[in-house]
Amino acid sequence: MRSKVIWAALGAAALLAGCAGLASKREQTAEQSHPPIGQFVDVDGTRVHAWVAGSGPDLVLIHGAGGNLRDFTFDLAEKLTDRYRVIAFDRPGLGYTERLPGFGGLNTVEGESPLQQAALLQKAAAQLGVKRPIVLGHSFGGAVALAWGLNAPDDTAALVLLGSVSNPWPGDLGRFYDVTGSALGGATAVPLITVLASQSRIEQSVTDVFTPQKPPKGYVDYIGAPLTLRRESLRANGQQVVTLRPHIVRMSQRYASELTMPVEIIHGDADTTVPLDIHSKPLSEQLKNGKLTVLSGIGHMPHHADPKTTIAAIDRAAARAGLR
Repeated sequence: MRSKVIWAALGAAALLAGCAGLASKREQTAEQSHPPIGQFVDVDGTRVHAWVAGSGPDLVLIHGAGGNLRDFTFDLAEKLTDRYRVIAFDRPGLGYTERLPGFGGLNTVEGESPLQQAALLQKAAAQLGVKRPIVLGHSFGGAVALAWGLNAPDDTAALVLLGSVSNPWPGDLGRFYDVTGSALGGATAVPLITVLASQSRIEQSVTDVFTPQKPPKGYVDYIGAPLTLRRESLRANGQQVVTLRPHIVRMSQRYASELTMPVEIIHGDADTTVPLDIHSKPLSEQLKNGKLTVLSGIGHMPHHADPKTTIAAIDRAAARAGLR
């Protein structure tokens, strides 16, 4: 019996060693096909990837879970550079921004909180000369945008929130995040996912996020989904998502008294990823200056499904903040 256990352990170790080599090759391929498209800012030893273009009032864009700044540069950002200086960031562990010190590694089970992520990006923004920005966040990025406002209420002109996580939710977020966010899953399942995830599965995952709409033509190839399948990014994403709720509980208690800047909230009523009734409707009631726009029949990607309404919300935020 003991020998069987030993041989099983050796077999598992050999399998993981083989997966590590294959995973490294797949990660290299992902980075070659989707290299950085912005510039790097060093924040106390942590490298932050930022895309900057345009002129005008500063507009910061923060992407959601499992994504990167390419979600914005695919289409939306270029439509804004004629009247805003647009700064899109990769969040910690995703795209090409490194994780904060103390996070990462096979024994880590905690993810960077929205407040910690916002603080890192605020330091990077300061190095880029950003002053009193409008901060837009999508999905998980909306929680980071809210944290940005909480960290620096007097230096945040306005917030624009797209299908954003903002309030506590019932239940858990699914087995995938439980596995990729755990120490055991990070060491065993994550390398397998990196190696075995097929192109069809990647495309289906993207399609699921857009439902009931379809991804725009060329989006799947452009976004760089394989970057999210890198082991460190899978772990970072899982850890951040699975540990998010307690941070949201604490943050939500501060909204009413501390977020006094204009806030434009855009949310589709067909969003099943971040439900409207749990997040944006309560948020609009918590905020003195919150304005909610509900998009009929739109899912979790309003900036792609209805860019005109998204841009109009940004322009309203700028006007309400006295930037225009």
